[in-house]
Amino acid sequence: THLTGTTTLVSLALVDGTRKDLVHLVGVIGAFVAGAAFSGFLIQHSQLKLGRRYGAALLVESALLLGAAALMRSHSVTGSYFASAACGLQNAMVSTYSGALIRTTHLSGMFTDLGAALGHYARGIHVDWLRVRLCLTIILSFAVGGVLGALLFQKLQYDTLYVPAALTGVAGLCYISYAHAKKRPASPAGQPAPKRL
Repeated sequence: THLTGTTTLVSLALVDGTRKDLVHLVGVIGAFVAGAAFSGFLIQHSQLKLGRRYGAALLVESALLLGAAALMRSHSVTGSYFASAACGLQNAMVSTYSGALIRTTHLSGMFTDLGAALGHYARGIHVDWLRVRLCLTIILSFAVGGVLGALLFQKLQYDTLYVPAALTGVAGLCYISYAHAKKRPASPAGQPAPKRL
């Protein structure tokens, strides 16, 4: 998910002439972009709004993580491409919320926004506290997820990826069920809803 670091490693590989590393790193970046592109193609908007195809995107993310886990267990580098594509898809699903840029797979922007808010507060300039709370929530969630992931990895190794795969799969199915229920026409007042077979 840390494409700044990956791009830096690409630069180093270009200088060192390590072709194998270069191809792998470019593949990781390409997979992330492909995942984000798929999300953009499927959802077609960057702002959070109910009714969009988030359920399908979450199911694809779940499938990518399942594939990544299976490939990484067999020590295939292709697993990192699947994981990177899942992260790109996840990151692109919700790019903005309440006017704030949202990045769920890395935190540089969140810390930047917090620093800017602190500077505004020190100068007596209006601070968007909703945005600050959102940044803090994402940072805290990321840190807690990192701790849980590290603890699980100590016990499960690459099988740890089955946990987020299951969570995103369940979330996708729940969202699809919710969206389907919202689309169902309401029955006229005083009449029972028609029975479904």
